Amino acid sequence: MKKTIILFYALTIMVATTSVQAQWKAAGDNLKTVWAEQVNPADVLPEYPRPQMTRGQWQNLNGLWEYAVAPVGAAEPASFQGQILVPFAIESSLSGVQKEVGAENELWYKREFTVPAGWKNRQVLLHFGAVDWKADVFVNDVMVGSHKGGYTPFSFDISACLAGKSRHKLAVRVWDPTDKGPQPRGKQVNKPEGIWYTPVTGIWQTVWLEPVAAKHITAVKAIPDVDRGALTVTASTAGCGHGDIVEVKLLDKGRVVATGRSYPGQEIRLHVSNPSLWSPSSPYLYDMKVALISQGSVADEVGSYTAFRKISVSRDATGIMRMQLNNKNLFHYGPLDQGWWPDGLYTAPSDAALLFDIRKTKEWGFNMIRKHVKVEPARWYYHCDREGILVWQDMPSGDLGNRWEAGVYNGGNDKARSPQSVESYYREWKEIMDLCISNPSVVVWVPFNEAWGQFDTEKVVAWTAAYDPSRLINPASGGNHRPCGDMLDLHNYPHPEMYLFDAQRVNVLGEYGGIGLPLEGHLWWQKRNWGYVQFKNVDEVTAQYVKYAVDLKALVKRGFSAAVYTQTTDVEGEVNGLMTYDRKVMKTNEAQIRKANQDVIAELE
Repeated sequence: MKKTIILFYALTIMVATTSVQAQWKAAGDNLKTVWAEQVNPADVLPEYPRPQMTRGQWQNLNGLWEYAVAPVGAAEPASFQGQILVPFAIESSLSGVQKEVGAENELWYKREFTVPAGWKNRQVLLHFGAVDWKADVFVNDVMVGSHKGGYTPFSFDISACLAGKSRHKLAVRVWDPTDKGPQPRGKQVNKPEGIWYTPVTGIWQTVWLEPVAAKHITAVKAIPDVDRGALTVTASTAGCGHGDIVEVKLLDKGRVVATGRSYPGQEIRLHVSNPSLWSPSSPYLYDMKVALISQGSVADEVGSYTAFRKISVSRDATGIMRMQLNNKNLFHYGPLDQGWWPDGLYTAPSDAALLFDIRKTKEWGFNMIRKHVKVEPARWYYHCDREGILVWQDMPSGDLGNRWEAGVYNGGNDKARSPQSVESYYREWKEIMDLCISNPSVVVWVPFNEAWGQFDTEKVVAWTAAYDPSRLINPASGGNHRPCGDMLDLHNYPHPEMYLFDAQRVNVLGEYGGIGLPLEGHLWWQKRNWGYVQFKNVDEVTAQYVKYAVDLKALVKRGFSAAVYTQTTDVEGEVNGLMTYDRKVMKTNEAQIRKANQDVIAELE
C-alpha cells in the first residue's frame, strides 16, 4: 500500500511537470546554451538565492506568471496577454515571450501563491533578487512598496496583506526607460549594435518568500582585519527592543573558534589566532552562526560565512606601487566578464551555467574577473568566494554622453548630471556595495568605466572609500584620469601599452585584447560582427594572445600591477571572447593560454 501511494504521488508530480512544460517553450531561434535545454519551468533556478544569510525555510516563486504590456499610467490590465517564465527578462528567449517593452509602456506580472501552514504566526517577507528598473509591488491589490534600481535585491513585509485568505494574488508593475533615462543600465540600448546590447526589462533574478519572527536579522556584514587576526561583524535587525542581543559564532570546520555578543547594529570584534587566509590558490572559508536573542531565547538565527583576507597597496623593492593580497605582491590578471547569456540575457539559465564561467576562468590560469558594468546575483559572488577568484566590481554605467559630444572629444571633463541622476547613482551604488560588502572575493570597486557618465570623480571616490575603507578603489577604468583613489587604469586596444605612469598609485591595464574570431553556427548576428582585430582560426588567435601576454609580461616589471583581457565570451555582435556566446566552443588552445597567463602572474611572485 505504501509503495502504491508513493507511486501515485510520483505520477502526479510527473503529470503536473509535463503540463507546465507543455505551456512553455523558449522563444525565437537565437543561440542557446546547453543549459537552456535543461530549463524546467516547474523548477527554475531552485537554489537558495542568498548564501551569505541563510534560513531553513523559504518558498521559490520562480516559474510561469501571467504578463501584459500596457501604456504607462494605465490601470492593471483586466486580461493578461500570456505567460512569462520568471526570472527571465521579457526580451529574452527563455522568458518564452521575447518582446520589447519600451519607455512608453509598463510591464505587468501576475500570479497566485499560498503560504505554507507551518508559517502560521510568523511574518512573511517577499524578496526580489533584482528587477530592472522601477518596480511597484501589489499583494492582494494592496501596494506594499516600490523599488528603483535594476541590479540590487529588495524585500517587503507582506504579512498584513495575508489575513483571511488561503490563496493570494501577487502583481508587479515595472517601468524601464533603458537608454531614454539617466539611470544605471550598463550596456543596454534600444538599438543594439557593436558593443551595445539588448534591453533587459523586468524581473531577472529569483523571487521568493521567507518566514521570519517579529524580531529578526535583516543583514550581516563581516569585515576581516588580517594584521590583527580580527573579524568585525555587524548584524542589522528589525523589531528589536531594549535587552535584545546579537550573538555571533565563528566556526572552523564545525568547531567554534570565536564568539562575541553586542546590541543589534553594534560591531562585534572576534579574534582568531593565526587564521587560515583566503586567496585564489587557497579559498579558505569560515562558517558563521548569527543569532538574535530576546528574553533569553533565540528569536532568530541565520547561517553565514566569511574569510580572512587583506587587499592593500605597498611599494616594492624598486619603489613601484603594487597591489598586495595578505601582505604579498600579487598581479591581478583576468578577463572582462560581461555576464550576458544568449538565451537568458542578464540571467544565466541555471546555477551550473553561472558557475561554469567562473571555473573556466580559473582553468585558463586567471586569478581575477572584472565584472563589467553589470552586477550578478548573490550566488555568483558566492561561487567566486568558494572557487577562489578575485573580483573587480564595476558600477553599471548610466547617463552617458560626456566623453564625446557632437562628435568632438570634450577634453576629459566630468559630466554635469542632474540632481535626480546623481541621486539615482548614489542610491544604487550603495545598494551594490551592500550586496557585496562581505564577499571576500570582491577586492576592488570601480565607480566609472571609460568616462561613461563620469561625474564628480573625487567626491564619488571619497564617498566610496568612506563607505568601505577595506577595499581598493579604481576611480575610472580607462576614463577621465583624476589623482584620487588607489590606481591609474589605462585601456589600450588591441595590444598592451603603458602610455602613462603614476608613481603615487598602482598602475593597471584595465582593458586590452579583443581578439576576434567569428565562428559559423555560434553567431548572434550573421552580419555586423565586431572585434578589435579578427583572425581566421584557433591557432592564429592563440598565437596573437600569447604574443600579447609576452608583451604584457615585460610591462609588469615596468610597473603594471594588473591587467584585464577583453573578454570571457562573445556577446551579441562582439566576437572577441575566449569562448563563443553559447559557451560551446573554446576559441584558443587552452593549455597555451593557461601557461601564458601563469607566466604573467608569476612576474610578481
